[in-house]
Amino acid sequence: MKIFGKLFSTYTVLAFILIALFFGESYSQAKEEVRISPKASVKQTVGFTNITIDYGRPGVKGRTIWGNLVPFNAVWRAGANEATKITFSTDVKIDGKKLKAGNYSFFAIPGQKTWTLIFNKVADQWGAFEYNDVEDALRVEVTPMQNNCWQEWLAYTINKTTDKKAVVMLEWEKLKVPFNVEVEL
Repeated sequence: MKIFGKLFSTYTVLAFILIALFFGESYSQAKEEVRISPKASVKQTVGFTNITIDYGRPGVKGRTIWGNLVPFNAVWRAGANEATKITFSTDVKIDGKKLKAGNYSFFAIPGQKTWTLIFNKVADQWGAFEYNDVEDALRVEVTPMQNNCWQEWLAYTINKTTDKKAVVMLEWEKLKVPFNVEVEL
């Protein structure tokens, strides 16, 4: 009887292990969902400086964006999902102000006439939920422009204008928000 009891216990334990492995494997292979706001990335080399912007691309989808979905006078992640991340491989100047090489989360405070653009030292954040202005490396004021073309999905572009200058542009809906990047040669 003792042998039967030990075998039964051993087989019971093995059965539970197999069941746990089977169900654990099936749960870990859950179907990956398509992101509502897909990830995107844009890169450009200006002089010897590599500029990279990683962001989520929300769509307008019939919504009122400025002053509603994206409120005025509040910190916005300048994209969707994770905070937008911008990387400079060397020191740069943003609209004439110095910024050290590195990875930054990129936020904006939209206003009706001007915007504040923020380069925050905590590069990997989810949204703006844990944003802390104490970690800001740089803030610049810019003036948004009307876009003549409809931009359904938020997009960033980096247009090199000279060997040492570029204009970074956030475009969404009927608005464009530019800032200048200057590098050393």
